[in-house]
Amino acid sequence: MNTNTSTAEAGPAAVQEPAQELAERVRAVHRQYPTGVTVVTTAVDGVPYGLAVNAFSSISLDPPLVLVCVNESSRSYPAVFDSDHLGVNILAADQRAVAGAFAASGGDKFAQLDWTPSERGVPVLDGVAGHFELEVKYKIPAFTHTIFIGEVIDARASGKAPLVYQGGGFFDGAQLVPAG
Repeated sequence: MNTNTSTAEAGPAAVQEPAQELAERVRAVHRQYPTGVTVVTTAVDGVPYGLAVNAFSSISLDPPLVLVCVNESSRSYPAVFDSDHLGVNILAADQRAVAGAFAASGGDKFAQLDWTPSERGVPVLDGVAGHFELEVKYKIPAFTHTIFIGEVIDARASGKAPLVYQGGGFFDGAQLVPAG
C-alpha cells in the first residue's frame, strides 16, 4: 500500500494544516521573546493618534535610526502613515493600564491620560520610561504591515523601569535577574 499522497490528492485542507501548525509554532516562539512595550503616537491637525506596538528596534546610532512596524488594519494606521513625525513612547513598568488602552481598538485613547505635545505636535505620554521623536525617512510595505524607519530628532529617558511583555504577560523591567 502506498502511503505517499501528493498535495493535489490531499486537497486544500492538507496544505493549510501545516501552515496553521507553523503559524502556531511561530506565535509560540514570539511569546518566548521578551519585548519592551511601546506606544507609537502622532497628531493630525492637532488630533492625537496612537497604538501599542511591540515591533520596535534600534537600527543605528550614527545616524540615530529606529524602526517601528504598524499593522495596516489599525484604526490609527492612516494617521501614522500620513505623518512626517512619530513618537515612540517606551512605557514604564507602572503603565500596564496605558498599554491596555492603546492595545484596544477604537475610542479616545488619550481622554484619560496626561500627555504633552512636542515642538512638532507629536504626543509624548507622561510617566514613560523613555521617548523618541522621529522624522520619518522610509515607509516600507511588508505584507500586512508597514515598516517605518525614522531618524531620531529628540530622545528622553526618565530613569524609570520599562514595562516588559513576554509569554502573554507584563513584567516590571527592574525585576530582571542577572544571568549566571
